[in-house]
Amino acid sequence: MTKVEMVKSLMDKTGLSRNQAVDTVEFFLESVKNALKKGEKVCLVGFGTFCVKEKNARSGRNPRTGQKIDIPPKRVAVFKPGKAFRETVNE
Repeated sequence: MTKVEMVKSLMDKTGLSRNQAVDTVEFFLESVKNALKKGEKVCLVGFGTFCVKEKNARSGRNPRTGQKIDIPPKRVAVFKPGKAFRETVNE
């Protein structure tokens, strides 16, 4: 499902105008991104939890040249599905 399809579904289910549906979807996505940027967890009961994990610096290898490289530390977004979400997907 794309963002456009999500907006259309929201319009069909709620009767919102296209602009209101777009604003609603954008607000939700921005809220999740901003919370993760601050290092907060986003827990949606029945759906799952979004959080940020820290990856340590490590050494790697360039597969083309075989040269050793240093990979810097970084933060990655992680999603852990909730029980109800997992059960729905596995039906």
